[in-house]
Amino acid sequence: MRIHLLRHGTLNDHVTIGEWAEKMGHSVSKTVLINNENLPRMNDFDWLIIMGGIMDTHEEDKYPWLVEEKKFIKDAINQRKIVLGICFGAQLIAGALGAEVYKNEYKEIGWHKVNLTEDGKKSQVFGSFPGRFPVFQWHDYIFDLPSGALRTAENEACANQAFVYKESVIGVQFHLEFTEECIRTLVREYGDKITEGKYIQPKEEILTERRLIGEIDELKNLLLKNIEKAFGDEYDCK
Repeated sequence: MRIHLLRHGTLNDHVTIGEWAEKMGHSVSKTVLINNENLPRMNDFDWLIIMGGIMDTHEEDKYPWLVEEKKFIKDAINQRKIVLGICFGAQLIAGALGAEVYKNEYKEIGWHKVNLTEDGKKSQVFGSFPGRFPVFQWHDYIFDLPSGALRTAENEACANQAFVYKESVIGVQFHLEFTEECIRTLVREYGDKITEGKYIQPKEEILTERRLIGEIDELKNLLLKNIEKAFGDEYDCK
């Protein structure tokens, strides 16, 4: 399969996804939107992965490329591409599907757990996940569930932690792709966001729970494998 990544910053959050894809024999290309790089043609990819970012979906004046990116995501969905959005990427998908994206009552930063819903347990993409599993969170914006989508994961801080729309469009509000380097970079460069809050871990706790990186990496691989297994045949995926 031909996988294309949409990146929104300099954080190396794409590395483990790229490593998995190449190991599985998929080709990988990318567009770094923050560098004003050109988007690909629709015929040049099968699977679109929209990464996270420090911006929010309403900042089109600050990030003019958001206008074109939003249209591109909508077109990819309409052309039945496989589409996976992570955190900011999930918010962009939700917005493209007509759902509201807005600031949550609480920030959610650090290591937290999410629960599969009943729809999640029956999902091709999430059904093999544990009923409750750890993730890394770094967001203060959330989204309403798009019309026609199934909520597949939730927690107390954020009802819509993951969703599936028409089977092959998937959004996850959390991070499974982060490495220790990613987390250390976030804490170092954006540590001012780590204030006191109900769902905000102190910096020291975030950095000391490194053991969870291995767990989320396994879950990331499981998520990608499940998507590949569920939809890859359409693209002659082995």
